[in-house]
Amino acid sequence: MAFLKFKYLNMRKFKKYFKGKKVTVMGLGLLGRGVGDAAFLAECGAELTITDLKTKEQLKDSITKLKKFNPEGKQASYGAGNIKYILGKHRLEDFRDRDLILKAAGVPIDSIYIKEAEKNKIPVKMSASLFVELSNLPMIGVTGTRGKSTVTHLIARILESAGPRYAKGSGEASKRVILGGNVRGVSNLQLLKQARNKDFAVFELDSWQLQGFGEAKISPHISVFTNFMQDHLNYYKNNPEQYFTDKSYIYKFQRPSDVLILGPGMKNKIKSVKSEVVKASIKNIPKTWKILLAGKHNLENIACALEVARFLKIKEEIIRASVESFSPIEGRLQMVKKIHGVSIYNDNNSTTADAAIAALNSFSQKIILIMGGMDKGPEVNNLNKILSQKTKKIFLTPGSGSDRIKNEKADIEKVVNLEDAVNKSLEFAQKGDVILFSPGFASFNMFKNEYDRGDQFMKIVNNLK
Repeated sequence: MAFLKFKYLNMRKFKKYFKGKKVTVMGLGLLGRGVGDAAFLAECGAELTITDLKTKEQLKDSITKLKKFNPEGKQASYGAGNIKYILGKHRLEDFRDRDLILKAAGVPIDSIYIKEAEKNKIPVKMSASLFVELSNLPMIGVTGTRGKSTVTHLIARILESAGPRYAKGSGEASKRVILGGNVRGVSNLQLLKQARNKDFAVFELDSWQLQGFGEAKISPHISVFTNFMQDHLNYYKNNPEQYFTDKSYIYKFQRPSDVLILGPGMKNKIKSVKSEVVKASIKNIPKTWKILLAGKHNLENIACALEVARFLKIKEEIIRASVESFSPIEGRLQMVKKIHGVSIYNDNNSTTADAAIAALNSFSQKIILIMGGMDKGPEVNNLNKILSQKTKKIFLTPGSGSDRIKNEKADIEKVVNLEDAVNKSLEFAQKGDVILFSPGFASFNMFKNEYDRGDQFMKIVNNLK
């Protein structure tokens, strides 16, 4: 199945292109991305088979959103956007005699089902890279172990503040960017509907999504690589080189006219780059700027976004205004409530020891820390070493990662669950204290995913009186 870049983007062209194509969607998920991608393909008349290891009951909400394509819940004949579901398992037969496999993030590297598709010469695509293949938009792509969300959203803010490069024929000014990739609830294929007359696609790209870029042999025109640390070692089977390989697709297929912006910690980690290389530095941020984001790690994030804006020749006063008005995004060292003189911070997206360390180092005072969760493999020694210096008290939620937290000098109390941790933290806290929720580990032992964990934390905090 050959993929074409459409000069003019509209649903009529996509419907003509996908109508009757046999597509297996591997992974529907719970976050809305897979649902949106499936809906887009169904709207275009593709013959869909959706397969997921989760059961029908687990995927109930996602399936309900697609009900209009199977109005009576039947496995109706193909040709009108109907969907066939294979749930609780995958079958090799669904990876044969297809025109396309759309693979979700997190599918195992050694998946026998993907190998079956490849053996049968069936294209395997991922939604972020497929967006690039089907659109003409220049892309700004951001990856890194930490900071990619903040950098992506800040770049988008700066570009929007700069205003549209041009206006539509009607005279109506268009928004300048499309924000996608690893953004909660955003379907990359649905974004194709909005892509016309935009200047850039600004995408946050995790290592899984970049697998799709590697398979398609494409890289963004402007790439940002914030940093590289230990993470996802459970997925990569303790092979950080493979993790780096997936990340490297952010720049591997760039051309000499493209640019790669490296975060301050990426010195000597990148080799064999064909594009222009720009090294971001905190020193390039004017000291007179009043920045709302806390911590050295956020200065590094700002430095990366700054180099993108300067490469695009955006006026300095626009960059400054955007940076100075930019608040922490949800779950990234976000101050969410002050109660009885106690400040509560949500750093839910801290899923590694390095992220928890960065959060702790963002405060000059000792803090009350809520942490814990499921182990992903990265080393925790450096985190353990600083706990007694950086915390007044630690409330530790259950999990295999939590079992690795050990510091005899630190005041550590194990709690039953997240609500127990929040309530005990507030009981312990005094006026002027900081309560920091920075888990340092994955969420899957107690929650559906990290977004569910963050939502539950916010619900608990919002109910505090």
